[in-house]
Amino acid sequence: MSEKSYNICDSKVFDTIFNTHAKNLKRFLYFKYNDMETAKDVMQESFIKLWNNCGKVEYIKAKAYLYKIANNAFLDIKRHQNVVYKHQKSFVNYNTPENPEFLMIEEEFLSKIERTIAELPEKDRQVFLLSRMEKKKYREIAQLLDISIKTVEKRMHNALIVIRKEIGNI
Repeated sequence: MSEKSYNICDSKVFDTIFNTHAKNLKRFLYFKYNDMETAKDVMQESFIKLWNNCGKVEYIKAKAYLYKIANNAFLDIKRHQNVVYKHQKSFVNYNTPENPEFLMIEEEFLSKIERTIAELPEKDRQVFLLSRMEKKKYREIAQLLDISIKTVEKRMHNALIVIRKEIGNI
C-alpha cells in the first residue's frame, strides 16, 4: 500500500500523522506566537480542521495542510490585532488634548461644573470646595467652620445631589 492510498479519516492513520507532526507544528507556532498556550491551541485547531476535512486531503499533503492552516490562523490573529490596535489608536487620538472637539467638550464640561458649583447654596458650596478642592477631611472642615461633622456630611450630601443631578457622577 503506497502513502498516497492512506486514508486520513482512518483513526490509526490520523494518530500517526498527529504523532509525527504535532511536536514540530507546536514549535513552529511557538516561534510565531512566542506563547506556548496559544501555540498549543492553534495546533489543536489545525488538527481538528484536518480531521474535519480528512476526506479532502491526501495523506502526502497532510503536513503541508496543517502548516497552511496554522499559518492562516496566525495571520488571522495578527490581522485582528491590527484592527483592534487601529481602533484603540483612533479612540485615543479622539480623546487627546490635541483634538479640537475634545477641547471644546472639555471646556463645556468645566464651564458646567463651575456654574453648578457657583449655584450651590453658600454653606453647601463652602463644604464642597473645602472637601473636594482643598482635600480637607470632614473633621477638619467641621473645626474650621465650627459645625458638627454630621452637619458637614449633610451639606456635602446636599451639594453632591445637586451636582449629580446637573452633570452626572463626578
